[in-house]
Amino acid sequence: MTGAPDAAGVGAAVSAVVARVFDTVAAVRSAALRPAGRAGFATGAPVLGDDVPDLLLGPGQLAVGLGLVVAPREQLPLRLEWWQVDPGGSRPHALEPDLRPTSLGYYDYTAAEWFDVPRRTGRRHVVGPYVDVHGTGRYLLTLTEPVVVDGVFAGVAGADVSVRRFEAHLLQALGRSPGAFVLVNGEDRVVLSTAPRWRVGELVAEGVAPAGAGVGIEGTPWRLVPVADSRVLPV
Repeated sequence: MTGAPDAAGVGAAVSAVVARVFDTVAAVRSAALRPAGRAGFATGAPVLGDDVPDLLLGPGQLAVGLGLVVAPREQLPLRLEWWQVDPGGSRPHALEPDLRPTSLGYYDYTAAEWFDVPRRTGRRHVVGPYVDVHGTGRYLLTLTEPVVVDGVFAGVAGADVSVRRFEAHLLQALGRSPGAFVLVNGEDRVVLSTAPRWRVGELVAEGVAPAGAGVGIEGTPWRLVPVADSRVLPV
């Protein structure tokens, strides 16, 4: 039987990975607030510069997508400035979901949790894991924070991280067998597990991760719960 994990140490490692992604989100937000781009929120002109997609190509970058999602205004359609890198791709390309209200494939992002929660709370938020059916088709985590212009909510800056990349980076950062645990989100779905019994996205039973059990992960709605499992995924 593998020993119990160092919950505090693993939790700190998770927080560090999340903070690293939010550094990228903060860079997008800062770009959106540059003088050259601020007017674009009101006029419909581009807000972000051509340099922003290149953030995806930085050394050790965890995000596979990033950008700005603009809050709707009168006389202006829904719009986003978002780029992604596909597996094996060498350059970022723009994401172009269907934002036409009259279309059968219309994507109303204003109802999405990653947009709505920062709008209502004024705080950062983490969503996932989920399958991105409106864009990449990958299992993602999305991290967003509000963008405020002259005291008014103007949209969210955000980044997508594939669950596979998040898991690989975290386990590598731990550097040794961390013991058996599940990392669950606010809905008690598995974000990451070192025990093969539980898969990403699976809803864990109350007996596995009872309400309030485990260690909360700073800056996220997640908690780390040690579990009993003789098989642990290798690092």
